[in-house]
Amino acid sequence: MRIVALAGGIGGARFLRGLKQAAPEADITVIGNTGDDISLFGLRICPDLDTVMYTLGGGINEEQGWGRTEETFTLREELAAYDIGPGWFTLGDRDFATHIVRTQMLDAGYPLSAVTEALCDRWRPGVRLLPMSDDRVETHVVIEDAEGRRAVHFQEWWVRLHAEVPAQGIGAVGAEDAKPAPGVLEALDAADFVILPPSNPVVSVGTILSVPGIRAAVAAKTVVGVSPIIGGAPVRGMADACLTAIGVETSAGAVAAHYGPDLLDGWLVDTADAGLEDSSGGTVIRSRPLLMTDVDATADIARAAIDLAGELRP
Repeated sequence: MRIVALAGGIGGARFLRGLKQAAPEADITVIGNTGDDISLFGLRICPDLDTVMYTLGGGINEEQGWGRTEETFTLREELAAYDIGPGWFTLGDRDFATHIVRTQMLDAGYPLSAVTEALCDRWRPGVRLLPMSDDRVETHVVIEDAEGRRAVHFQEWWVRLHAEVPAQGIGAVGAEDAKPAPGVLEALDAADFVILPPSNPVVSVGTILSVPGIRAAVAAKTVVGVSPIIGGAPVRGMADACLTAIGVETSAGAVAAHYGPDLLDGWLVDTADAGLEDSSGGTVIRSRPLLMTDVDATADIARAAIDLAGELRP
């Protein structure tokens, strides 16, 4: 069984851990979002790729869902003593090592896909992790505050401003000129089906789909998604702020409609949204508990997605 999953950060990474348990013999390829990537302290940081890599490789800080376990922050404290920022983006000493290695390899001319493969040689995540593109794509957010109307990097809006300043617009800068990374289209072509984990539909899955060629390749397969919205609220994070910015209601049904029946064949929603099962529109909707309370519960969700994909495959 060959499965491709499109994944963003914490929600996607935790789902993938359950997917591995649910299908231990499956060949799983993960296409990771790189729109959240940012350059800070002279280093290239890839938060979503690292969160998947650390989570599946056993190095994640389980409590917060990002960063390294047993982390120390000596380097951050030293940078602060020199008044070197930004102070709002926290990196630990262990995490710095990953970004140093990545930046050295990129500066030496290796593409991000090769760098990611090299980093995964250490972590052994048990999946093939591919960036959506080797080309630089960065998600920027248009806001209006005391400094006027301006565009800021998604990380500044998300981390420093906590998405509390309403977004006037969200765009993936560079996406229209980007190409899928080597192996992305080939993995999709070979896949038995594609799963959209409960990642942010705008700035995670949506950004991956914005790279020319990827959406069409995904839509050509049987696609099952897991709703990141339960009972009208995000399971985690501030996806509602992103949905509002693009004019989409924060509901499981609205997110399914946003993806569209041309892309989405099956959609798992929580029992809190069970009424959607009667909806029409081309996407088959099933309800079940979707809270990823532990790995076993998450594996049950993943099995439901696999079963639905098997049912819907032509």
